[in-house]
Amino acid sequence: MQQLKAQDAKQYSTFRLAATLAKVTLLSSLDELKVYQPASQPLLLGEGSNSIFLSDWPGEILRYTAAGVQTQQDDEHLLLHVEAGHNWHQLVSQTVQEGWWGLENLALIPGSVGAAPVQNIGAYGAELADTCTYVDFFHWQSRQVQRLLASECRFGYRDSIFKHQLAGKGVIVAVGFCLNRQGKAKLNYKGLDHLAPDTNPTDVMNAVIVVRQAKLPDPAKLANCGSFFKNPLVPVAQFVQLQQQYPAIANYPQADGQVKLAAAWLIEQVGLKGYQLGDIACYQQQPLVLVNQGHGTAAELLQLIDLIQQSVFGKFQVQLEPEVRLLRHHD
Repeated sequence: MQQLKAQDAKQYSTFRLAATLAKVTLLSSLDELKVYQPASQPLLLGEGSNSIFLSDWPGEILRYTAAGVQTQQDDEHLLLHVEAGHNWHQLVSQTVQEGWWGLENLALIPGSVGAAPVQNIGAYGAELADTCTYVDFFHWQSRQVQRLLASECRFGYRDSIFKHQLAGKGVIVAVGFCLNRQGKAKLNYKGLDHLAPDTNPTDVMNAVIVVRQAKLPDPAKLANCGSFFKNPLVPVAQFVQLQQQYPAIANYPQADGQVKLAAAWLIEQVGLKGYQLGDIACYQQQPLVLVNQGHGTAAELLQLIDLIQQSVFGKFQVQLEPEVRLLRHHD
């Protein structure tokens, strides 16, 4: 167990706004977690690629860093038990290079394995829920680990039970996956559609990496948290009206009858691609990404979020919601 005081928040969020974190505790095993007794409920933090500190944080922050991987396999399946602190992209790379299908479309998503189920991470037609078999969750109250089967996790679009009923109730300590030796490539996204239907998972992963690197800035070079807003879901009736007005509107029909719209397209249509407010900007290559060009402030970020939401709603009557976790301490 490591306890750090007065930490610069820039080390703990890839958006790198200036703030001070009063206390950060690092726990590297389940044994350490079981004996850990915080004075008050800590804020959980993974690698900080989906969290932005808008103010100083006087409470305790907990990072659970255990990163072991256990595997079981037969001729057809690979069963994985992955501890929460393991890096997501490392897991994807490792399994794909060994020829397993299932995670290839989710390459280069920043963050840790433990953060992945919270918002059911997804990209290029795939999401965590497709391969997740269970999530192990340590409850603060009982001090016990409960295994939630994937069917109990209430996975939805960027959503899960960990955002609702279990929010603040404990810590995800491990995630189970089932991958396949045989698979069929998901190629119905722009940038992957040039691949042959009988392609292998390595080629899919490499194509995803090329597309992501072309559109998304490297957080180590330009501070950002990736896609900032969720792609909005609208009822079919609303979509039909929008399509009549805007025939080129990007859309993805969903199994539940709703239609998913591309937030990036909506933001571009209101003229905010490349728009800059102080040191915070809508990224020129991909307007869904907001970037901090070095000295951005929380006020500038909130102002830009508001401008984007109001502009998109004013033109399309569609409400954009942040996908990124905005952390602000309320006195």
